[in-house]
Amino acid sequence: MPGVGPGVREIRIHTALEHRVLYVAKFAETVYVLHAFEKRSRRTAKRDVELARQRYRELIRQRQVRRLTGGQRGEET
Repeated sequence: MPGVGPGVREIRIHTALEHRVLYVAKFAETVYVLHAFEKRSRRTAKRDVELARQRYRELIRQRQVRRLTGGQRGEET
């Protein structure tokens, strides 16, 4: 999902309902799940994309803080 951020990928789960999982796996230490949701229409809802985008930006910000503080955790919300 390039609209969310670089490296963000999507898993599509097809059952009686449609589900999506947006995640980032470009970091060596872990896979970050940004958002998981049930799709109710052909288009992904704007609120779902925006929520994943906000979480991606916060993830990048927290990683930068940790890098600048020598690996210590920044403020958690």
